[in-house]
Parts: sequence; structure tokens; C-alpha cells
Amino acid sequence: MMWKPWQFILMTLAGYLNQQQQNAIAYLQVEVQVLREHLGDRKLVMNMSQKCRLARAAIKVGREGLSQLATIFSPATLLRWHQWLIARKYDGSAKRKTGPVPTKTKMVLDLVLRFAAENPGWGYSRIQGELKALGYDVSWQTVRRIMREHGLLNDPDNPPKPQWKDFLKTHWETLAACDFFTVESWGLTGLRRYLIFFVIDIASRRVEIAGIHADPCETQMVQYARCLTDPESGFLKGKRILIHDRDPLYSEKYVQTLRDGGVRALKLPKRSPNLNAVAESFVAGIRREVLNKMIFFGERHVRLAVQNYADHYNTERPHQGMGNRRLTEPPEPPPKEGIVRCRERLGGLLKSYYREAA
Repeated sequence: MMWKPWQFILMTLAGYLNQQQQNAIAYLQVEVQVLREHLGDRKLVMNMSQKCRLARAAIKVGREGLSQLATIFSPATLLRWHQWLIARKYDGSAKRKTGPVPTKTKMVLDLVLRFAAENPGWGYSRIQGELKALGYDVSWQTVRRIMREHGLLNDPDNPPKPQWKDFLKTHWETLAACDFFTVESWGLTGLRRYLIFFVIDIASRRVEIAGIHADPCETQMVQYARCLTDPESGFLKGKRILIHDRDPLYSEKYVQTLRDGGVRALKLPKRSPNLNAVAESFVAGIRREVLNKMIFFGERHVRLAVQNYADHYNTERPHQGMGNRRLTEPPEPPPKEGIVRCRERLGGLLKSYYREAA
């Protein structure tokens, strides 16, 4: 029988995919074996959700197939979990009518879950102490049972590590961030790149354009640091930590100048832009709203556009991270009567609206 070209291609592709699957299975088997060697005699503790997921996957493979795989759990264990799933399916105890949950019990449950979620480092004894301070006489065994049922007990051999968001909340009012972004502008010699150095207050979201230059050096960066840490009018007045990336422009002399002004420079790990998300959000906003919509001619044009956007950002633009309000918005509600006016910048590229007092 003559093979048609498409049949030959299909068979080749099927063979390739089958080989890829075999390689993936072989790798996973080796990975499981390494995990078993790492665990040794220690018992791997699984919560109910993980047991259910393994049981559903195991029944598709079957006992004979599982016996040929290097699994962490024995086939009998996996199939026993599956039988438990079947029994739970026909368990009607959950549909039986019971009395209402006592108010005190529900309040204790809610408080335990809340304390555990808001304080990942707390154990059941610490939570029991907080409950006692609030007037709830609950044993530590009850708190531990609630945490175990909801999968909130921490592994003593692997305590939770502090998260970056928790660090930011702890230092919120004393934290600022800095970064660079670039703008290409036409000049007499062609396109020239300008580096814009800015600093942003994490708590208030205020932005300061610290400097614009085509080729900044260490001397200029040190001068920027002096201006930012000026005790009278510096943007970093009252701040204690300035986070930045690993750009070589943040030299030792620049860091020392900040330290002399009472500000600690905190260098971020490699390839971690999300750790400086507030500054990255500002850069994304100015590119989306201004830089990608304009053609620049000369340094003066760049300065005009960047400073106009910074003023718009600080006074006129609503911020989602601040409850969709403007940074200079007064606490009292705006007037509901009067003519709505439009304020424009950069020829209408940036717009904001306000109500003229009646």
C-alpha cells in the first residue's frame, strides 16, 4: 500500500509526541524517587484536598499501572482514598437538619481564621492568647483543631518566610522607591536617549522627577541624592528606606550619600521587577498615556512632557491603588452642583474634570 505524504507526516508527529510523553513520565518518576530519598523515614502529611486530587488521578491509572510507577504512596493507599471519596459521595449526614451553630462558636471560628490569615507566623497558642484577651475561654486543642481542618497549621521544619507585601506594610510610611526610564528624542545629530530618574513615595504615591540627563554619571547621582535628602525641602524627608534595582548608577558613593542623609538604600534581588511594582506602575502609566503618543524634539520638549505628566499624576489623576481618588483630593465629598469643566495638559493629551463652584 502506498503511503500518502500526509499519512507519513501524521505518523512521524505521533511518534514524536509519544516519545516526548515517555521522556516526561521518565523524568517525573526520577523526581518522585529523589523526593522519596529526601523524605526518608519521615511521613508526608497531606491535607484532605491533596488526598482527593491524588485519588481522582490514581483511579484513572489503576492498581496495575500504579504498581509500575515510583509513587510516593502505595497503590493500596491511593485506592483506599478513592474508596473514601465514593463513600463520602453517598454520605447523607451533611443533609441532616441540625440546630443553628451557636453564635459564640461561630465567632470563635471566624476569629481564629482571621487571626491565622492576617498573621501567618502565629501558632495556635498565640491565637489562643488573643482569644483569651477578647474574653473567649477556648483551649489550645480547639484552636489547633480549627487550624488543622482548614489547612492553616505551619510545618515546624519549614516556617513561613516573610512576604514582600508584609515588608511593605510594615515600613509603609517610611518607604520610597526610585527607578529610571528612557525617552528617545530627535536632535541635530539624530535620535538621542534621555534617562529620567524619579522617586515615588510608596504611601502617598507622590512622584518627584529628580533628574533628566542623556548620560548621567556618579557625580550627578550623588547630587541627586543630596537634593532628595535635604533636611529642609528634600523629597525623602521623613523616609528611612529607598528601594532600587541593581543599576550600576546606584554606586557606593551614591548609597553613602543617602545614608549620610538618614536614608537606607535597599537593593532588590535580580530579575524581580514586581518587588518595585509601584514605580513600575508609574513608568507604565507615563508610557501609555504620554510617551507612546508623542514625538520629542530636544531635551526641553522631554522635560516639558515629563514634568506635565508628573504634575497631572500628583494632583489630577485618580489612582486605583488609593481608592480611585486624587492625591490632593480633600476628605469632604465634592460639590454636586455647578458646571463641569475640563482641565487639559499637553494639548489635550492629558485631561481631568472638575466641578466649578456654583
